[in-house]
Amino acid sequence: MGLKSCQIQLDNPWNTYYAGQTINGQVTYTFDSPKKVRGIIVRFLGEANTNWQETRKVTNSEGKEEDETENLSGHEEYFQIQYYLLGGKNSAEIELPSGQHTYPFTCALPPTLPSSFEGEWGHVRYTIKVTLDRPWKFDQETKMAFTVISPVDLNLNPRVQDPYKLELEKTFCCFCCQSGPLAVIVKIPVTGFVSGQVIPITAECDNASNVHVNLLKFILRKVVAFHTTQPRRETKKENITIGELSVGPIGPHDSKTWTQQLEIPPLPPSNLVNCGIIDLDYDLKVVCEVSGPHRNLEGTIPVVLGTIPLASFKPPAPYSDVPVQDPSLAPTQPVSPASPPNGTGGAVGWNTADTAGGSLYPNIPPPTFEESQFKPSTIVDKTDSEHTMIPTGNQDFAPRYPTYAFNPSAPAAQNM
Repeated sequence: MGLKSCQIQLDNPWNTYYAGQTINGQVTYTFDSPKKVRGIIVRFLGEANTNWQETRKVTNSEGKEEDETENLSGHEEYFQIQYYLLGGKNSAEIELPSGQHTYPFTCALPPTLPSSFEGEWGHVRYTIKVTLDRPWKFDQETKMAFTVISPVDLNLNPRVQDPYKLELEKTFCCFCCQSGPLAVIVKIPVTGFVSGQVIPITAECDNASNVHVNLLKFILRKVVAFHTTQPRRETKKENITIGELSVGPIGPHDSKTWTQQLEIPPLPPSNLVNCGIIDLDYDLKVVCEVSGPHRNLEGTIPVVLGTIPLASFKPPAPYSDVPVQDPSLAPTQPVSPASPPNGTGGAVGWNTADTAGGSLYPNIPPPTFEESQFKPSTIVDKTDSEHTMIPTGNQDFAPRYPTYAFNPSAPAAQNM
């Protein structure tokens, strides 16, 4: 049989890195019999892809209309680094004895990478592939994915630090008689948040009309636009519900006020900066559902999701322990969980350093890195062969995003 197993291990417990940091790791092969190879290659790849099919009407040679299915796609490559861990392109054949063989590797990530993202019609994905280069035989490949985060410091964006008020109003005409207005006011204290926080919502409904209000809904949405470039530029949009709350009802000539909190799960930061084929935004959609044949009141509040929370918005949270790294893979320059990034150690370098080398936000606890609910069915793609293997532990890959344990005491909805 020869190759019994291949495992790729990184120096970060979450397999998550910030753009500009350095990946250190090792690949371990286990052979149950001697193996002849020309070399061992490691490849690091960062890319974005979009793809879907569209059907359109075309006229055939007989002048009849028929359906034609067209493949649309977009592609961006951010970096590709490849080198030999053993041997070389023109090396003589090497015989590896049975047993375990471990080879270290390293890769400096470019500082302008967009964050990892997985969607229905596209993704931004980062992978490591190691290949047993075998003369006169098919190569044996092992591939794993890891997460890259492009830091978004909300403290550097003054627009997300101000409160936001959404005002909706409508007057109904019932049986030729005009009733009083239905007014809804929704307020949030800021528009910049991070995963793990809750969005505090204050809502007021003054129903001076004769129409019954069934529900007032608050929907946190991920708004994505995918773009293709081949054979032409097309755009496909999707709105995905991340979380939802509802209050009500509100009867005619009644008024109520509520306070609600909507939790934000692990999600990629807004915008996907430096990605030209996928746009990512978030919003809080407000829907006032009314009875009868009348149209609902609707509006949206823009929400920006970052990776470093507003220092002035939430009080300090208790420190939470982080997983211990494998000592055998410790970086050459150890990094403490709350220290600024120095290029090694993976995503533990999460904070921002000041000119004196300390932390700009000492009261913000370090995040953990939690898996997103949005993940691919497989990381194997058309560039891989039938002999490409996914190592144990990476077969169900999902990107991980900075998530903060603020643990707020969320009060129940209040009617006033």
